[in-house]
Amino acid sequence: MSEQDSIKQKSKPKRKPGGQGQGNGRGQEGRKEQRQARVRTPRELALDTLVKVAETGAYSNLQLNRVLQDAQLQRADAALVTELVYGTIQRQLTLDHWLGKFAAKGLRKLEPWVHQLLRMSAYQLLYLDRIPAHAAVNEAVTIAKRRGHQGISGMVNGILRSIDRNRAELTVDAIHDKNPAVQIAVRHSYPEWLVERWVKAYGAETAEAICASGNEPPHASVRVNPLRAAKDEVLSRLTEQGGDAEISKLAPAGIVVRRGGNLADTDGFREGLWTMQDESSMLVAEVVAPKAGMQVLDCCAAPGGKTTHMAELMSGKGKVYANDLHPHKRQLIVDQAVRLGLQNIEAITEDASKLDERFALASMDAVLLDAPCSGFGVIRRKPEIKWTKTAGDVAEIAAIQRRLLQAVAGLVKPGGTLVYSTCTIESAENEEQVAAFLKDHPEFQLDPEWPDEALQPLRDKGIIDRSFAGQVQLLPQHFGSDGFFIARLRKRQ
Repeated sequence: MSEQDSIKQKSKPKRKPGGQGQGNGRGQEGRKEQRQARVRTPRELALDTLVKVAETGAYSNLQLNRVLQDAQLQRADAALVTELVYGTIQRQLTLDHWLGKFAAKGLRKLEPWVHQLLRMSAYQLLYLDRIPAHAAVNEAVTIAKRRGHQGISGMVNGILRSIDRNRAELTVDAIHDKNPAVQIAVRHSYPEWLVERWVKAYGAETAEAICASGNEPPHASVRVNPLRAAKDEVLSRLTEQGGDAEISKLAPAGIVVRRGGNLADTDGFREGLWTMQDESSMLVAEVVAPKAGMQVLDCCAAPGGKTTHMAELMSGKGKVYANDLHPHKRQLIVDQAVRLGLQNIEAITEDASKLDERFALASMDAVLLDAPCSGFGVIRRKPEIKWTKTAGDVAEIAAIQRRLLQAVAGLVKPGGTLVYSTCTIESAENEEQVAAFLKDHPEFQLDPEWPDEALQPLRDKGIIDRSFAGQVQLLPQHFGSDGFFIARLRKRQ
């Protein structure tokens, strides 16, 4: 992600309501100045986004997209705003640890915008080598003067200059605690309760690797539509367009693109040659392994990535019922199917827990339940998740997952397949969920007979061995992709 400094753009005059009124005592210049709207700098836009996310619980990616669409920034400026928003949210606990050393009165009493301004500016000083320290400090002081008063700007200036002078000592390796969970939490900026769960589940070394990986920028990946193009053709096309692309080491239909611009705003995307999708997510449909002519149900389908992948694997033959609770999300699935030229998808709107009332029992060759989850596997893309979710949320979500599994299990034909997946790394939502389901449903058993194309990358990486039973937990550091859980179950004949 670019770390270039901000470039101020000239504002365009805007007519205000009542702008032609007379007798206000101001000259032509005064009226002109009144009509002009000052264009906010990239750092101001980033600050506004951070405050909005912190105060309202807005999703960072959605709020950021709105801000960038409204601002119409140059590419370098948009990249800077994106970096500042995601980086500041990702590193906020570590930043507070260091800021606290230089804030005489502590951080708790600061106004939210001042706190976010200090975090954002400290992030630039400590994590972004390409941004000159004076640029980060000077604009922070300017913003503080504009939004606050001289006392606030003086405090901001003092704290940031102290951080700049002491940068050599402010490293994660210098953060120590006798409690491994506390040390990992502060070093990598995660809530302590969550790190404790991961230390218990995976051990301290793996838990730290999970946290470190979750702070890395995500790479883009596309899934090739085999009904429209061969993988090598798409790879060549992306490379010729200046992209840094390579075949995915995890997903059979995937191509990783580390430099390629907005891949959804390209002729190849519009022509239906590829779909934007994470590599781990691509593996789910491969595990379902639907065949042409089958009847398949995707229970929680929007925006349609796994649905369309299954339809492609079926060569456009048979039927994929793509369900989502929300009507506006149903349209996303329809749009995807049209773009990709897939006519074997029927998008429907229903509460997934009531699908057993809509479809006949034992009517599906395969059912995919990509369940609602805590989302801890996608922290790279939505860093606020680690700050907004709680242990109570995990328990509530697990209860919903259990209810959905119970509702859709009866739709699977004898000999058919049920695949359960999540984009989290919480055992309560994954392995424990499957174990409880199998205890209640002895007619199902784990099925290790996955397609070899899906299994081989997992073997090569040492993620599975000969004891593989039919379920796998992908961690974000395994392939640099999202953390995902996938379990394949077979209904006995």
